[in-house]
Amino acid sequence: MSDGDTQPREDDHHEPVIEPQTPEDIREERVLLDRALGGWRGIVDSGLPTVVFVIAYLVTGNEVMLSVWIALGAGALVAAWRLLRRESLQQILAGLVGVGISAFVASRTGTGEGYFIPGLLQNIGYLAAFLISILIGWPLVGVIVGFLTGRGVSWRSDRELRRVYAAASWIWVGLFGLRIVVQGPMYLAGWVGPLGVAKVVMGVPLFIAAGYFTYLVLRPTFEARRAAEDRRESDTS
Repeated sequence: MSDGDTQPREDDHHEPVIEPQTPEDIREERVLLDRALGGWRGIVDSGLPTVVFVIAYLVTGNEVMLSVWIALGAGALVAAWRLLRRESLQQILAGLVGVGISAFVASRTGTGEGYFIPGLLQNIGYLAAFLISILIGWPLVGVIVGFLTGRGVSWRSDRELRRVYAAASWIWVGLFGLRIVVQGPMYLAGWVGPLGVAKVVMGVPLFIAAGYFTYLVLRPTFEARRAAEDRRESDTS
């Protein structure tokens, strides 16, 4: 072999050279953030219209429909920018749809707090779904990760994976439960301004935090399993 040959090889003891992991390798502990949530930027983009609505609502003196149009305009600008850069529109479109539904409800109720009804109902639905999934032994984090990685529900035959997926799912139960506990009484009291601030503070920041803590919970288990797989491959080479 020449000096310029950089191809991987085995040494004199036939010990395998382990190929470096590439960015394309699937990492189960990151798949929720990278694929389901669209990464940090996707989370921020999806929450942007709501942030703009709350700011506009407070600045314009509780003008609901004007604030809605301003929020939709901000979302459209982000969507146009992503189109120019040929980037995914999934997250920002989800935010725009959410604003549209909230605007419809607000126009029907004729109140500012009506804008937040869909969000509260959504949190209640997510809370129930994650809690029930844990209780019946099908934690939703495991279902989502299995679907996104193409591994289906094979994880259910592994007790350790069921445990770690359940632990990660409790993080999301806590997130949605906290939103309901804090924002529910504000809605009932008609505190539109504080409710808007709470929705912003408990929106993107808590979502990012929940995604990060989910990653921290899943990472040790999957890193240990990858290390074990590497050792097995090394022993059989």
